[in-house]
Amino acid sequence: MSDQDDLPRYRLLTGPDDADFCRRVSEALAQGYRLHGSPTMTFDGRRVIVGQAVVRDEGRLGGVTPV
Repeated sequence: MSDQDDLPRYRLLTGPDDADFCRRVSEALAQGYRLHGSPTMTFDGRRVIVGQAVVRDEGRLGGVTPV
């Protein structure tokens, strides 16, 4: 079993709107996740905070095929 088999099907990535956040989303895409819905943004009084949901299809997890 690979480390990717242990990944959750759904993740909500959040953080400041910066290059590190973009790298985290890119890494999730490289791990087989796909974007789910539109990104969200808010302002905490100091900086812009963003969120992006990502999901993995069951067929990508441990060879399981969706029914």
